[in-house]
Amino acid sequence: MGINFEHTAIRWIITLIYALIGGYLFSLVHLPIPWLLGSLAAVMIGSKVGKVQLYWPVELRNTGLVIVGYTIGLSFTKEAIIEIFYQLPFMLLITLLLLGMGAVFALIVSKATGVDYPTILTGSIPGGLSQMVTLAEEIKGIDLTVVTFIQVTRLLLIVFCIPLLVLSPLLNQGQVGEAVKQTAASWGPLFPNIFIFTIVCIIFAFLGKKVKLPTPFMLGPIIATTILCLSGLHGSSLPPILLDISQILVGTYIGLMMKPENYKIK
Repeated sequence: MGINFEHTAIRWIITLIYALIGGYLFSLVHLPIPWLLGSLAAVMIGSKVGKVQLYWPVELRNTGLVIVGYTIGLSFTKEAIIEIFYQLPFMLLITLLLLGMGAVFALIVSKATGVDYPTILTGSIPGGLSQMVTLAEEIKGIDLTVVTFIQVTRLLLIVFCIPLLVLSPLLNQGQVGEAVKQTAASWGPLFPNIFIFTIVCIIFAFLGKKVKLPTPFMLGPIIATTILCLSGLHGSSLPPILLDISQILVGTYIGLMMKPENYKIK
């Protein structure tokens, strides 16, 4: 009795194998966010060259976004919010400048390539890769493949160029380059508060979906985590393995959404 490659579970397992292989290979060569980019690339290629129709449910992507939302929400402490308040005018100015420059260059690129302006604009706006691609997926008429390629290119350029600038003699005044110790998060401090955070984050995710927030499964947990932290409940950073899992959950889904064979510059 042979394996039924049309069965949903088999298709999901094969998709997961592709994603794990891609993430592992990217991590070996120390590429940025390897489990996101690696799973994305491997699944995209596998869906084109393999005979099996790959499958990845949207619920898994949403789970990954909830993890991302929780992690982002932890950064909104009382001290951070107070600092944001003081720096708000400068932050608004920089944001407006970035949006303005992005809009102008997007218009130029759109006219030069023939790709529609909203797609180029969405791909040009700075932001987290998974967040921007997820947002693009929810906007009608956006070419997700183009947005993803632009955002990945931007991310790679930032990751490789910024360290060179920071460590250059022009900017390095002696502080940069000193040993910075980062302690990986452990499982112990998560409990028992993580159960409360999980329940509230999921509730806010579905509430966000109900009121039609953009990327509700990420924005909802961000709001929930921020509220809980400001109320005095301590939230701990997630262990690296959970962050890697969230990258796989999101990256694999994005990889299946990409259709490079449909993209042609006019």
